[in-house]
Amino acid sequence: MMIDIEKWQEIFQTLGQHKLRTSLTAFGVFWGIFMLTILLGAGKGLENGVIENFKTIPPTAWIWSQSQTQLPYQGMPVGRSIQLKAEDVEGIRTNVPSVGKIYAQNSVGIWGGAPAYTTYKNNNGSFSVQGTHAGMGNIHQQRISEGRYINEIDDEKRRKVAIIGERVKTQLFKSGEKAVGSDIIISGISFQVVGVYKTTDTNPSSTEEEKIYIPNDTLRYSFNQVSWVGSFIVIPKPGIHASVAEAAVKAYLAEKNKVDPKDLGVFGSFNLQNEFDKINGLFNGIKFFSWVVAIGTIMAGAIGVGNIMLIVVKERTREIGLRKALGATPGTIISMIMQESIFITALSGYCGLVVSVFLLEGVSALMEANGGKAGMFRHPEVDFTTAVSALIVLVVAGVLASLMPAAKAAAVNPIVALQDE
Repeated sequence: MMIDIEKWQEIFQTLGQHKLRTSLTAFGVFWGIFMLTILLGAGKGLENGVIENFKTIPPTAWIWSQSQTQLPYQGMPVGRSIQLKAEDVEGIRTNVPSVGKIYAQNSVGIWGGAPAYTTYKNNNGSFSVQGTHAGMGNIHQQRISEGRYINEIDDEKRRKVAIIGERVKTQLFKSGEKAVGSDIIISGISFQVVGVYKTTDTNPSSTEEEKIYIPNDTLRYSFNQVSWVGSFIVIPKPGIHASVAEAAVKAYLAEKNKVDPKDLGVFGSFNLQNEFDKINGLFNGIKFFSWVVAIGTIMAGAIGVGNIMLIVVKERTREIGLRKALGATPGTIISMIMQESIFITALSGYCGLVVSVFLLEGVSALMEANGGKAGMFRHPEVDFTTAVSALIVLVVAGVLASLMPAAKAAAVNPIVALQDE
């Protein structure tokens, strides 16, 4: 396809005659695309920072016994306290097909009661103790920095082993002193430290590193909690929403313990996947708002381009009339006006896109140089699909901006135009 050099020279000459007016008009489109990209990039940075906390955590629901029964059921009175039991784990595995994995969990000093007084040599502190199982490090948002995590043999043999948070280590051990392999005393019971962990939770107020984790059955037998379980951690089978497994487990527990299905306050729960869905909905709302604001700005810029093209048509009425008198068709006139309009919007919008992307990349590079994250903000970016969508919006804006001026130019009467002063 041959490029009409003369036509483009004419477009540049026309625009160059009113540089300030053209520049100010183009800036409206530039600013619209710039703001769209910045808003979407900032929203993505916030989304990346929040989603980072969810990446390693599978869809999970926590279920616990919350309150006494409020309704009589199958001859059972109100006011009963339902305790979760260790044997419920096997019952749920067998009878609730939507559950992929289930863990029993007990604790000391988390759901009431005093933290466990812990000592090592002459150092001491009071820390919460949490029961855990092999493979649960991602659920607790832990990354082992020294030693290892709790394993299957620890669970099976109820070993008195522990992993401790970095802040626990700092309080109990001197700088440079080795924690792994040392014995600490928790409420008068000796445990060997097999690992030290850091939390992957980005919340600056997190106290996760101030905890001690031991095998859950070890905790139950060591701290007189054999007859009950504090809570269940439920992970659904792949492809099943956590809320489905959560509801099924609560229904099983209600049936087993003769609790009226309408007595909803007996079993409490927290569903992480529901929270993730809410966050996704929030960010979708942010994206929608960003598009609305930016498209409004772009349309305002396009109106400015349309106005300048109307002025151009008015100034070139005599020229357009002469072209038509010499045989130029309405299609040729419309094409000329539309090319000028689309050129202004496309060029200014593309510049806005490039400048904003470079700015986002610069911010991202600075953040990576400082650890990759600033609070809940991480790696602001705009994906390829968004960039293409922005360019499509540009073209549409350019076309819309040219419709009225092009129609007015095409309607010019050659005889009247030639008489125009």
